[in-house]
Amino acid sequence: MIHVILSSLVLSIIHATIPNHWLPLVAIGKVEKWSTRTTLWATTISGTAHVASTILIGIIVGYAGYKLSESYHWISSFAAPLILIALGTIYILRNFFGHHHHHHFDENPPKDASFSKVVLAISVGMFFSPCVELESYYFTAGTFGWTGIIGVSIIYLLVTVIFMVVYVALAIEGINRYKFQFLEKNEKLIIGIVLIVVGIATHFINLH
Repeated sequence: MIHVILSSLVLSIIHATIPNHWLPLVAIGKVEKWSTRTTLWATTISGTAHVASTILIGIIVGYAGYKLSESYHWISSFAAPLILIALGTIYILRNFFGHHHHHHFDENPPKDASFSKVVLAISVGMFFSPCVELESYYFTAGTFGWTGIIGVSIIYLLVTVIFMVVYVALAIEGINRYKFQFLEKNEKLIIGIVLIVVGIATHFINLH
């Protein structure tokens, strides 16, 4: 169970660190002439909306893993680890053979729009852009029961939103976005490696 918690923490930090999760909020804040406090508040709301959809889908996937693992031990010992390893391999291959970075929202909101309308538009866009990379991980978390599902959800919610807010605050203070260029270009490689490591660890831990 500890490896599930630690790996969900790592995946959450990686996702929150990718610039396309938070940099557009900095741009929108400048265009709308928001104060730092207002921009951070907008980040918190939109970040929570983004996490909410991922968690909702993740709970369904995790519940499937939970119910299957009750009847079939091989699900937690073999099937779930193999799914993670396979997906990790796919992400690594996609990292080298196709850089398709997803964008969560428009960086150019309508002029003279109110704060509530802009934040609503951003939040809706974020809500309908869940991070599918984490959904497969919920299947493995589900093999540990509701403790795994709830634990992963809480970590993902807190870590993602907190780190998004921190990065936006740092960006407002003048941090150079190119410091995150490696992560942005190699997001799938890093996530793929983490998924494979977790899959292997899960297999050997569940054998005992």
